[in-house]
Amino acid sequence: LVDDEVEDIIRQLEHRISRLEGVLSLEKMISTSGGKIFATSGKRADFHTTIEKCKEAGGSIATPRNSGENDAILYFVKSFNTYAYLGIKESLIPSKFQFLDGTQLNYTNWHLNEPSGKGEE
Repeated sequence: LVDDEVEDIIRQLEHRISRLEGVLSLEKMISTSGGKIFATSGKRADFHTTIEKCKEAGGSIATPRNSGENDAILYFVKSFNTYAYLGIKESLIPSKFQFLDGTQLNYTNWHLNEPSGKGEE
């Protein structure tokens, strides 16, 4: 009996999560890729505020690790006609970039002649 009750609760929660994800998708507040959920408030903020807001929401700033994740982030850039901050920084070696935790990038998709440090990477 306990297993049936737990399974019923799980089904109810999955249904509620699915409905919430549907509403947030319609409002262009989330996109998904590979099991990850990318979210935005649609509000502009500086880099450090963005990092803090992501932490407050229980997540982290977006760090695309493949083309699907890059596309999920690009969805917001196109939908809101704006830029997006990423969890990437320049390393001690000029023109080399790394994740904020210092690990090496394993995926990049820079525009031609980028990164230039002029905001159009």
